[in-house]
Amino acid sequence: MKSILYKYRKFFIVLIVFSVITISLFYSALKPKKTLPIYNPADVNPELVDSTVQYKSKYHTIADFSFVNQNGDTITQKNYEGKIYVADFFFTTCGSICPKMTTNLEEVQKAVINNPKVMLLSHTVFPEVDSIPVLKAYAIKHGVVDSKWNLVTGDKKEIYTMARKSYLAVKLGRPDQLYDMVHTENFVLVDQKRRVRGFYDGTNKEDMKRLLEDIEFLSKE
Repeated sequence: MKSILYKYRKFFIVLIVFSVITISLFYSALKPKKTLPIYNPADVNPELVDSTVQYKSKYHTIADFSFVNQNGDTITQKNYEGKIYVADFFFTTCGSICPKMTTNLEEVQKAVINNPKVMLLSHTVFPEVDSIPVLKAYAIKHGVVDSKWNLVTGDKKEIYTMARKSYLAVKLGRPDQLYDMVHTENFVLVDQKRRVRGFYDGTNKEDMKRLLEDIEFLSKE
């Protein structure tokens, strides 16, 4: 038996190698390829979407915008043209979920710092409090890299409109205050074509891992 195995050892080695390669190729062919959905208003919890766009089931993109960042610079969609970016809504005096969200965005910034395709965009939901100097102090405190991450303020109605009609991410506030927003833990992933590709709990480590994986996936598309 040993002599037979020795005699045909090259054949058995080739057979084993061939079998391993064949099984690997077969597994790769059967394994589903990673995909990311493209979200439209009709795909999202109606509580997070303005009623005027809830019917829309395709071709949804982030609308044009114009806000002012922590340096007093006007930031528009042009600054994010052709970029993948993560958007969120926060306020600097928030003592509940914001600190955790900001810490996690700091980690995201570190992870994508050398990826020129990726940026971050944080909108304050309390522009009456979060002035440019306040945003600047907050940016310095949290290590914001100006070329990578914009903290923006502007007209409250416009911020509200973007949250509800574009990013599909924020619940309504109290009925007696039309443009008040219930704060959200959502991070929104936007692709190079201004399409919404994912929602992530900004306080959850597992979701942050998933976010980074999805950013990497979009970067290679």
